[in-house]
Amino acid sequence: MEFKNIMIAGAGVLGSQIAYQTALSGFPVTVYNHHIDTAERRIKALKADYQRDLHLTDEEFQKGLDNIKVITDDIETAVKDADLMIEALPESLELKDSFYQKVSKLAPEKTVFASNSSTFIPSQLAPHTDRPTKFLNMHFANHIWRFNVVEIMGSDKTEPAVIEAATKFAREIKMVPIVLHKEQHGYILNSLLIPLLAAGLGLWAKGVAEPETIDKDWMISTGAPMGPFGILDMVGLRTAAQIELNTYAQTKDESHKAIAEKMQEMIKEGHEGKESGQGFYTYPHPAFMDPDFLKH
Repeated sequence: MEFKNIMIAGAGVLGSQIAYQTALSGFPVTVYNHHIDTAERRIKALKADYQRDLHLTDEEFQKGLDNIKVITDDIETAVKDADLMIEALPESLELKDSFYQKVSKLAPEKTVFASNSSTFIPSQLAPHTDRPTKFLNMHFANHIWRFNVVEIMGSDKTEPAVIEAATKFAREIKMVPIVLHKEQHGYILNSLLIPLLAAGLGLWAKGVAEPETIDKDWMISTGAPMGPFGILDMVGLRTAAQIELNTYAQTKDESHKAIAEKMQEMIKEGHEGKESGQGFYTYPHPAFMDPDFLKH
């Protein structure tokens, strides 16, 4: 089993990064997104980051763009030749269910399905498809060109050959593959990270301290380059709010609902995180990156 033609479903924060990183590594990529213009804009906007962090020339960045063969809002067009489809849609089980039912009917038998979901494990998503043996999760960290880990997780129905092929593909797009031996909500990264973010959000929601104060305490005390609210801005408040709502639905803990509602109020005001230029901080020069942030 070998992956050559790659489809990325969803060109949000991570979907656009996965699409470009894959294309830059020499794979022909097709992107499916409801809004074609938005997908094109997000992918092209990665140029400054890749040039700053990887020192790509204009010509080198363009070579990556040239490997993105199609950006379309038609699922059938997007998946018709795919060996691997990576789904990076919002964290809504209803949305993913609808998508997987459609794509299952249209994808070739050879196509392996992978989800970048942070919330749902393979055994929750695979039943919404027609190919549980060819289904797994591939979870990428934000800013994948720098934080180049992909966590690979299958269910008890996933064929070993699918895991092996995904591992090989991860290395080919310059990721470090981390293969989990069993299903785990939150994988490794989020199992460690989510408690930190949840604790920060809880302190904020209860009025214990402001986001900058919470981040400052964490950064000074641990030497971390950013605190939970800087991280949340990188993730995006829409994703973070949806995760809180999913947690509320599972636990019925009202605190998660209250936190989601606070973030939704910010989102209504256009404060969606780094991508929108405003979240808990203002970008491109957030306060936590100011040399004097930790001094006072």
